[in-house]
Amino acid sequence: MKYIKNNFHVENISTQKIAKKFKTPLYCYSYLRIKNNINKFKNHFKKIKPLICFSVKSNSNLSLLKEIKKFGLGADVVSKGEMIKAMAAGINSKKIVFSGVGKTYSEIEYAINKNILLINVESRNELLTLEKIARSKKKKVDVGIRLNPNIDPKTLRQISTGKEGDKFGVDEKEFLDLVSYSKKSKFINLKCLSVHIGSQILSHKPYEKMLKVLDKVINKSNYNFEYIDLGGGIGISYNKDNKNFNYEIFNKLISKFIEKNKSKIIFEPGRSIMANTGILISKIIYIKKNRNKNFVILDAAMNDFMRKALYGANHQIIPSNKKRRIINKKFEFVGPICESTDKFLITKKFHSIKENELVIICDVGAYGMSLASNYNVRPFPAEVLVKNSNIKIIKKRQKLKDLI
Repeated sequence: MKYIKNNFHVENISTQKIAKKFKTPLYCYSYLRIKNNINKFKNHFKKIKPLICFSVKSNSNLSLLKEIKKFGLGADVVSKGEMIKAMAAGINSKKIVFSGVGKTYSEIEYAINKNILLINVESRNELLTLEKIARSKKKKVDVGIRLNPNIDPKTLRQISTGKEGDKFGVDEKEFLDLVSYSKKSKFINLKCLSVHIGSQILSHKPYEKMLKVLDKVINKSNYNFEYIDLGGGIGISYNKDNKNFNYEIFNKLISKFIEKNKSKIIFEPGRSIMANTGILISKIIYIKKNRNKNFVILDAAMNDFMRKALYGANHQIIPSNKKRRIINKKFEFVGPICESTDKFLITKKFHSIKENELVIICDVGAYGMSLASNYNVRPFPAEVLVKNSNIKIIKKRQKLKDLI
């Protein structure tokens, strides 16, 4: 994705051309970016040879999951619906890991029936429910137990999942108790220690602390886990001024860890695979000027892209057609929804822009469309994939008549 003669292109097709054909707001993905990101992730850990289970919650578009499956990835799912989508995309059930704190009886039963790789339980009661279902089916089920290591990843508070007080996983004492219980059960085949400490992590240091905690807990458990599921959480540089994650150091830390523990590693990347593969193309409806700033009112809104309203997360916004003139005034890019949180970015200067021109909200491939809603009775935007100079609709724009 880059400017060619001042016009922003996805691969070799201009966003002007894409928007003219498919209207706005519009999600647009680059196949080449997806391919490159997956191959880079694999290469970072080629010595470890992990099982890479794509985090379906980050982007559950069926067409994209089918493309991801072709690279041999599995799936990390957190609901029955995500599991069904992963299998509909052709992902082998033995490459599917089921996580989440609130799996229902019917969801656990479905996962057992489909013989997925692992069900990662997150509480004693969930383990007992799983055992009850397994007993009724006279079946031994492959299970992981999620540990909460009480580590602060120093990321957004809303996406921290591994601190004491977070709802995820169990503490060390409960973990060790559940390991002992599982050893005695005829219906639980304990195979995995699972952990996930948060999202948008840009430093290896929280992971280093996490591996030290895991090492200590494994020693105390006196149990040989076939798998260590390290979750996901590796971030990207949304503002282009953050340091990129140091995969080399992380790789060395994990290599040292598995030399001692002799387990297979599972990763559950989502953002690092998909975030920078997608853009949201939006049209400027109005520019509303006051003494202090210009409100740039877009046809995209918080229902189309929720991350700013939900987390306070910032994404770069760039013009589809780049001009030389820069205006030194505060610009606030907002949507049309009747909420003050319906805004995307505040910047102290921006390119000269006019009403009906296009802007690009960057890096929306992860947690973009998957968090979209119909708030204010607004239809879902369309999604397209640019692949080999072709544009393919991978989700049609929702029609008002269908929504109503």
